[in-house]
Amino acid sequence: MSVFPADSRLVDRVVPSPNHGERVGHGRPDMIVLHYTGMPTAEGALERLCSLDAPRVSSHYLVYEDGRILQLVPERRRAQHAGISSWEGETDINSRSIGIEIVNPGHGYGYPDFPEPQIEAIIALCRDILARHPAILPHRVLAHSDVAPSRKNDPGEKFPWGRLHAAGVGHWVEPVPPDLVDANVVPPWNRGPAVVELKQVLAVYGYEVTESDEFDDATRQAVMAFQRHFRPARVDGIADRSTAETLRRLTAERGPR
Repeated sequence: MSVFPADSRLVDRVVPSPNHGERVGHGRPDMIVLHYTGMPTAEGALERLCSLDAPRVSSHYLVYEDGRILQLVPERRRAQHAGISSWEGETDINSRSIGIEIVNPGHGYGYPDFPEPQIEAIIALCRDILARHPAILPHRVLAHSDVAPSRKNDPGEKFPWGRLHAAGVGHWVEPVPPDLVDANVVPPWNRGPAVVELKQVLAVYGYEVTESDEFDDATRQAVMAFQRHFRPARVDGIADRSTAETLRRLTAERGPR
């Protein structure tokens, strides 16, 4: 693909990736999905996002630590960033979303903090995207781990979602602090009505969970994804009072679909 005009005035450089296609069934995106690159270097990440070698991944944007922004795929095209994923029962997340890769080596390589210039650039880019795509609602600005909780944990618990929300990007409520000792816990591999209720609220918010009364591994992974995004003080996959109450507040504030 030849160089194309940048969609955002914030883009420093267009570096076309060959890995894209038509948006299937969706002319305009209604989601933003944020990732970290999860590789030791930014150069290696950019090379992978533009490589024709399998698995042929890409994203619309790549944000460096110093705040520079590259655009790799036009927003009108379907980038290949989310993989096997689901949100609110929808499975072709790539066709519905704009993908933003954030340069950070991730949990496998020390998981450093996100630098201030990078966070400022991400906020500005997201605000610019939202201004051009009003169909993207706050609760559809998501982490890769939200849409693929059994496979991914990025951008992770260090990502400042509350700060993005304060700047008008995404959905957030102040999380209920976790208790040191909490008797109101739905532990993994438990069964019963409390598990059914937890799964119902997770599903209403958008997470993919199994339809059963068992707190299985898929449920634990969904709880951990929720905690990474909305209750990052403790990411343990345990549905304690803090997790459950924060989830209920978010769901109530968002309202019905």
